[in-house]
Amino acid sequence: MDVALLSRIQFGWTVTFHYFFPPMTIGLSWMLVMIEGLYLKTKDVRYKEMAQFWTKIFSLFFVIGVVSGFVLVFGFGNNWANFSRFVGDVFGSMLAAEGIFAFFMEGSFLGIMLFGWDRVKPWLHYFSTILVSLGATFSATWIVMANSWMQTPSGYKIIGEGEHKRAVVINVWEAFFNPSFLDRLCHVLLGCWLTAVFFLLSISAYYFLRKKHLWFAGFTMRLALINGGIALLLQLLSGDFSARGAEKHQPLKFASMEAVYQTKEKGTPFYIVGFVSPKNDKVYGISIPHFLSLMTYRDLHRSVKGLNEFPREQWPYVPIVFYSYRTMIFSWCFMVFLIGTGGILWKRRSVRKHKWYLWCGILSVLLPFVANTAGWFTAEFGRQPWVVYNVMLTAEAVSSVVAGYQVLSSLLMFIVLYVLLFLLFLFLLNQKIQRGPGVETGKKFSDQGALHPFAKGENL
Repeated sequence: MDVALLSRIQFGWTVTFHYFFPPMTIGLSWMLVMIEGLYLKTKDVRYKEMAQFWTKIFSLFFVIGVVSGFVLVFGFGNNWANFSRFVGDVFGSMLAAEGIFAFFMEGSFLGIMLFGWDRVKPWLHYFSTILVSLGATFSATWIVMANSWMQTPSGYKIIGEGEHKRAVVINVWEAFFNPSFLDRLCHVLLGCWLTAVFFLLSISAYYFLRKKHLWFAGFTMRLALINGGIALLLQLLSGDFSARGAEKHQPLKFASMEAVYQTKEKGTPFYIVGFVSPKNDKVYGISIPHFLSLMTYRDLHRSVKGLNEFPREQWPYVPIVFYSYRTMIFSWCFMVFLIGTGGILWKRRSVRKHKWYLWCGILSVLLPFVANTAGWFTAEFGRQPWVVYNVMLTAEAVSSVVAGYQVLSSLLMFIVLYVLLFLLFLFLLNQKIQRGPGVETGKKFSDQGALHPFAKGENL
């Protein structure tokens, strides 16, 4: 049994499961800041009930995210000891900062946010919500910084030899603000925003279909449509910067993302859809001539460097990089369609009349998760066979004392545990959604408070 392959599968499984949850907690925390801010401004009790409902949802995602995140530490120490030793000095500073400046802030004020309703003054509770949101965002910032260093390492030197070699930071700012960090951070945070947006859209569409909590559904859907329109536009710009940054700093990965096997003489086409044939080093599909050159260089005739200009043993597995990258792009396109269509229907006050759109809205919650996972696959598979790009091979990073059967047994254990944990999560999430907002007062949510002009759910 190949220890390196099994370790990669195990880490891929655990981190993919974990990555379902932090984007939602980050995105939802920003939505909570908006909703609770409206409550403080308008004193409309329905905004308070709404904030309490979403706080419960937030807490569920937060708990599962924390529990699943601890397993990653186990994986680093057990299966990737050589890697941990090599990057210990670099990651130590980044992850220590994450614990001090992010997780500590988030954990300190989380209790007030969850249990401080009517126990502390409203401004103090709102302040706690803001700090929890900032803590969650800062936590993602340091994690993305560490991962970006693996993609574009800088500000370091290597000391030692063989299994004892390790990277040591010689310039903190260059290591922290490595070439890909800011582009990737913006892209990840916008993905978090969209994750929350489509969760709100899904819940509001469900309540419209069930004809329950109409004011809540109306406000939530409008909030989702407005935020979604802004976030999708920014994500388009962020994606452009990220792709061009990959071409500049990781040209081999970029060639794999676009399956550019041969450098063209004049201009490189962009494949909208296609089938990658590794045997023939070719893509069969629908393409737009010169369009990849235009997007990458703003020049129709400048060619993208092909895979043929790099040693073949350094190529990643091109099909999975190509397909995952397009899965992310198509997910974005579907999100644009749903937000655009929802905006048109909202303006015509006919959202509730189109059940097909409400069903699509319910299912749309999956799109950001698919896009986030596909984007992560693109980044990580595109870096192979390097664990630290052009510095350390993945095969060198595996623990030398771990046997294949040990990795396999722990992998099977994690699969079973995570399936059970996910089923429990779905059960608890469904319970909270079925109960809906407003249960604390025992009154029907849509009968409370004065109707604020921002949301007119009953008239849709």
